[in-house]
Amino acid sequence: MAVLTVPAVTWHRAWLEAHEEWGPGLHEDGFGLLPDDDTRSAVGFTSWVRRLSDDERCSYWWITDGEQILGGIALRHASNPLVPRAGHVGYGIRSSARGRGLASWAVALMVEEAHILGIDRVLAVCESDNIASAKTIERQGGVLDEASKESTVLRYWIETTPPYG
Repeated sequence: MAVLTVPAVTWHRAWLEAHEEWGPGLHEDGFGLLPDDDTRSAVGFTSWVRRLSDDERCSYWWITDGEQILGGIALRHASNPLVPRAGHVGYGIRSSARGRGLASWAVALMVEEAHILGIDRVLAVCESDNIASAKTIERQGGVLDEASKESTVLRYWIETTPPYG
């Protein structure tokens, strides 16, 4: 059964396995991974996890099941400068775990968390050709911002007032 787990150094081996599945050159949304992050070495991984834990403008969770990391999700707080471009919520599910509803489940939890933080509506964005992500956002009550219909990036707003999407 999947749960949200706070990033921790004890997950290094599982992280490497998940990261390998994404493949070289691909970006794992929801993990807060920057191009210069060294997640291979124990020292680099520890430094990266510490950076995630110390970030006061974003909350990170890993979607785990048993000993596996299935994905990651981030909730950028209202003060985060990335919100206008990247949205409040960023997530990614490794390919072998897709199609199980994990992203929808995790996004629903982030909408609830945003409400607790006093965020009235959450911005979620996805590439216009990412049909699965668009459907995930829509299942959580996401309403397409009309201005983004002709763009390569779709912008959705999700109200955080209960009942959630």
